[in-house]
Amino acid sequence: MALHINKVTKKFGSFTAVDDLSLKIPEQEIFGFLGANGAGKTTTFRMALGLLNPTKGSITWKEKPITYDLSDEIGYLPEERGLYPKLKVQEQLIYLGRLKGMKKQNVIAEMTNWLERFKIPEYANKKVEELSKGNQQKIQFIASVIHQPRLLILDEPFSGLDPINVELVKKAVIDLKDNGTSIIFSSHRMEHVEELCNHLCIIHHGKPVVHGSLRDIKRSFGKKNVSIQGDFDLQYLENINGITKSKRTMEGIELQVENEEVSQVIFQELHQKGFVRKFELEEPSLHDIFIEKVGESYE
Repeated sequence: MALHINKVTKKFGSFTAVDDLSLKIPEQEIFGFLGANGAGKTTTFRMALGLLNPTKGSITWKEKPITYDLSDEIGYLPEERGLYPKLKVQEQLIYLGRLKGMKKQNVIAEMTNWLERFKIPEYANKKVEELSKGNQQKIQFIASVIHQPRLLILDEPFSGLDPINVELVKKAVIDLKDNGTSIIFSSHRMEHVEELCNHLCIIHHGKPVVHGSLRDIKRSFGKKNVSIQGDFDLQYLENINGITKSKRTMEGIELQVENEEVSQVIFQELHQKGFVRKFELEEPSLHDIFIEKVGESYE
């Protein structure tokens, strides 16, 4: 295991931010770490970075405690902007690369590669404050990976990016994983997590409410989605037993059902009512699971 969080609790006075959390994050994998605002994600990240000490429990990287000596092996992209607005991009990256033990010429070589890759080579001598929000995010991403970390923590890496740049950064994340970096990935965009992560944990009030492989999580959730499009009013389907949620769309209706048997009842109900353009039984989305699990634990 690359990163092992073992029975970790973090208290701030009487407030428990992280509550007996245990996770094993495999090497060379993108691991999804999800939660609503205030769930304890950032506190966990700061402990994994060695910036905060756990109240109880331990965090190890390749079976060693995380100390200042290991900081050069770790990269962190925080959710909030952390760049100096008055510095030029090159000055900023040289400064941060030197802090990670890099030689100036190596920083410049890596920076040049990344700026080319992200299609912004002309920004090396621009001040950070002169860049758009999306391009600042790309520079912040470069700053987190320029020293070629073995463990990379990405907190909302696609924040402020348009769809084209999301794809650029997504490809960079996958390439880093393929080249041996272990990545912890946090995002509120569930479709990105589904696309990138094999394993994940949803944390709520400092405790995991879902943990495991994405495939097993979806399977154990049980409920399925049925998407229907037809040339007649489908609203009557909402009254069938076993439907837990419904949403009308421009083209038809989406129904969440308790199990596959309910989908067959719906299919029979559609018989000879009119022209059905689409009838599709789908796995639950991670968004469905997140809303239900985090919602349940509020009650």
